[in-house]
Amino acid sequence: MPSLIDIRRRIRSVKNTQQITKAMKMVSAAKLRRAQDRVIAARPYVATLRQVLANVASAAAGGEDSGTNPLLVRRDERRILLVLVTADKGLAGAFNSNLIRGAQRFIAEHRDAEVTLVLIGRKGRDFFRKRGARIAGDSMNFARPSYDDARPFAHKAMDMYRDAETDAVYLLYNEFKSVLAQKIVLQRVLPVEVPEEAQPASYIFEEPPEQILHALVPRYVEMEFFRALLETAAAEHAARMTAMDAATSNAADMIDRLVLYMNRVRQASITKEIIEVVSGAAAE
Repeated sequence: MPSLIDIRRRIRSVKNTQQITKAMKMVSAAKLRRAQDRVIAARPYVATLRQVLANVASAAAGGEDSGTNPLLVRRDERRILLVLVTADKGLAGAFNSNLIRGAQRFIAEHRDAEVTLVLIGRKGRDFFRKRGARIAGDSMNFARPSYDDARPFAHKAMDMYRDAETDAVYLLYNEFKSVLAQKIVLQRVLPVEVPEEAQPASYIFEEPPEQILHALVPRYVEMEFFRALLETAAAEHAARMTAMDAATSNAADMIDRLVLYMNRVRQASITKEIIEVVSGAAAE
């Protein structure tokens, strides 16, 4: 049976841990509000850009250069580039492990293809580096991602696709749904799949629609990469806030159990001392 000093030391340690988890929850909650606002602001822009892309592609469908855009050309997926977006830090529940398992499942499902990884985030990079995966690039420290952070990855993917170094580019990230729910998304960004639901609109183009399409497709790819970074950042803060809230509640429960156990140990010690005093007096 542990002594009272050991139990008090354990209670003090759990209380210190509880203060840390509570502080981390508050920090994540503050960061989540900002990240959530950025995600909500970006979603309408992406939806509108996708619709404009469909309308321009519909107008350019009859042009002579409509099929010359290298980012629209489809090829057999023999070489695949998978861009995995994870977090730099842990303590977010199963946030990173779910993404890594999703990447492993994708690689297993495409055994016949050559899958190359681009790893954004320390957790994914450390995991696949140790396992000798085929890595084309990695980066980290995107606590608050910007459009300039996403552009190099998008350009790298587009350059590889134009040069036929890869036949398809996929994004794997966590989409922010709510504080308690995040959804793992696997999205093919290259070749660009032009939506078929183009709204009929009478546009007056200053430039040929084919030329506008050539300029619009790279911007669309950049925006998809940027949205993946924003969604993952917001989902990470939500997952960490939920995990730290659960850890704080568990620490409170553990403190209650330890205090109850300490009182029982102290009561048993007092009872034992009383019995010894009574037994000694009776012996005299």
